[in-house]
Amino acid sequence: MRQSVLILLVVTTIGLAGCGSSPGTRAVTGGLMGAGAGAGVAAVTGGKPATGALIGGGVGAVGGAVTR
Repeated sequence: MRQSVLILLVVTTIGLAGCGSSPGTRAVTGGLMGAGAGAGVAAVTGGKPATGALIGGGVGAVGGAVTR
């Protein structure tokens, strides 16, 4: 269950992080969306929201920076 939620989070974050005009803006928006989604998923699954936000933010920022 938790693994499928994490996979869904990563795929969604990377997909949404592609929205932007430059790698910098995509990294920022991807990081913000990933942090929010990570905190939400962690809270729902019984994890620590701060940890989820850090992981989601990192994945979102990297995903946004590497997309075109």
